[in-house]
Amino acid sequence: MIALVATVGGTFAVDLDDQDVGPADAFSATPGVETGLPRVLHAAASGATVVALVDAKPPLLLSYDAGTTWREGGRGLPPGRAVAIATDDPDLIVYAARNRLYVSRDAGVFWTALEVELPEIEALVLTE
Repeated sequence: MIALVATVGGTFAVDLDDQDVGPADAFSATPGVETGLPRVLHAAASGATVVALVDAKPPLLLSYDAGTTWREGGRGLPPGRAVAIATDDPDLIVYAARNRLYVSRDAGVFWTALEVELPEIEALVLTE
């Protein structure tokens, strides 16, 4: 899985498995998902899984029933800029902080920081 990351220094493709980084073509950020929640900075959805990046601590709200119920997530993560969910695997969530990506492969229970540091992140999408 590749994360396309728009930054103040250009657009980068980050391989989530081996953490290779390379230049990429600019992309249009996907429009956010309407959640009806206050203080939402960005939201992404895949099937019934919805992740909302909020201006609070912890920085994430997660729903596994299309927004009917929510739980907090992302304790210990720094303030965020964007969030993305893999369309074919809703357990794979990528969270963008100021200049680092965090990956969860278990629907937001545990998070791993990628080693790569990027210029200030503005937007994020996932692609194959």
